Amino acid sequence: MRIGDLLVRAKLVSQEQVAHALELQSAQGGRLGDHLVASGAISQSHLESFLHRTPPEPANVAATRIDENELLSLLMKGIYKGRLESSRQFADAIKLPYPLVVELVRMAVDRKLLYARGLRNSDILSDMSYAPTDEGRRWTLDALERSQYSGPAPVTLEEFTDQVNLQKLTNEVVTVERVRSSLRDMAFDETLIEQGGTALNSGRALLLYGPPGNGKTSLALRLARVFTDLIYVPYAVIVEGQIIRLYDPSIHIPVAAPVATEETAASFMRLEDYDGRWIPCRRPFVIAGGELTLEMLELSYDKNSRFYEAPLHMKALGGCFVIDDFGRQLVSPTQLLNRWIVPLESRVDYLKLHTGKSFTIPFEEMVMFSTNLEPEDLMDPAFLRRLPYKIEVGSPTVSMYKQIFSQECFRANLALSEEIVDAIVHKIREEKQLPLAAYQPKFIVDQVLATCRFLGQPPHFEPRFVDYAIENLRVRRHSPAA
Repeated sequence: MRIGDLLVRAKLVSQEQVAHALELQSAQGGRLGDHLVASGAISQSHLESFLHRTPPEPANVAATRIDENELLSLLMKGIYKGRLESSRQFADAIKLPYPLVVELVRMAVDRKLLYARGLRNSDILSDMSYAPTDEGRRWTLDALERSQYSGPAPVTLEEFTDQVNLQKLTNEVVTVERVRSSLRDMAFDETLIEQGGTALNSGRALLLYGPPGNGKTSLALRLARVFTDLIYVPYAVIVEGQIIRLYDPSIHIPVAAPVATEETAASFMRLEDYDGRWIPCRRPFVIAGGELTLEMLELSYDKNSRFYEAPLHMKALGGCFVIDDFGRQLVSPTQLLNRWIVPLESRVDYLKLHTGKSFTIPFEEMVMFSTNLEPEDLMDPAFLRRLPYKIEVGSPTVSMYKQIFSQECFRANLALSEEIVDAIVHKIREEKQLPLAAYQPKFIVDQVLATCRFLGQPPHFEPRFVDYAIENLRVRRHSPAA
């Protein structure tokens, strides 16, 4: 994806404005960004701010700040494992600019690691076919013994740190309108907008607490959606010669490139590129529940592959990390909180390689603790002070409850009357002595629909169907035998 595409995805310019700027660039030369500014599509300050956060392509091997032997190793491993032949394939595999890959290929040929086999079905130089020599295969197998990692070239720890600091959450201004829009499909107390928005603008830790089933996790997800900036995530980071794989497709959502047209295909050589070792993504949202352990917050080293997997909070940098069901993890709350004290306070974290070497990474992310246990039972006053924002997500009021019920019935195409919902509220509160909870309307609607399907009846509320659903809200308690 090119810079023009990224500007469109960031909603700073339109596709039509980029197309017009491309026409001017084709006729007059120059840079795409300059034509966008000259045509009034974007201001110079907004363009410079955007480009400042966009990782530029390295001009040569030295500009990567990675030892050339490490890059040669990645090149040869990619060729060997992927059975690649052309320089263009090599560039696609290790995500480095084509001229830089040509430089690496020349080094490999000079060292008798590769040899040229001739052009493949064309006269285009980039279609030259290469293959490893016997020495190249031995050299590659030695490299694989040291590390099985192959694929996109890593970025240095310094570059990674600088980029994370450029794309902090606090660089994005959160407005009342954005928070309200993100919560539009939820029934909530208006104070949540002011409390949640203030917490998001600060970028500091947030505690969501209250009885179960009232939408704490849903609220956390919607608060995270308030952030819309593009950020850049590297495939991997290199530290002291060790590779840490960071990009995780289950967490990082790439910004899709628009479908190529004849105009964009013809002009790609004139468009400014960003460094392909970074992937433009939405801000990550990581959620970990009862399965969270201390080991998941440290580097994971595979002794067989001999490279690292980044911990969860490193993958969440630039986004949000939710610790759900806090207090129900296998690790004790005290141990988990002690692990977070330094990062939350100093905004940096310390990780250690298996060699014993320690290094620091930024801790620029928003941590949300979500629990249905009493916070005072989970953490001492000293740690509570380190959580500057605390939002109680309590039971809905009757009016909110009816609003949630109405929304669920609308989604299910189920007719709902005021009498039905009043009867349900009465049964839950008065007869069953249960508090109202935000999860109950969906639970009851799903149960009624399931009963109707089983009986072959059209979806509708019937008193006994509702009774079945409410009975399933909890098990019946029996008095002990006399």
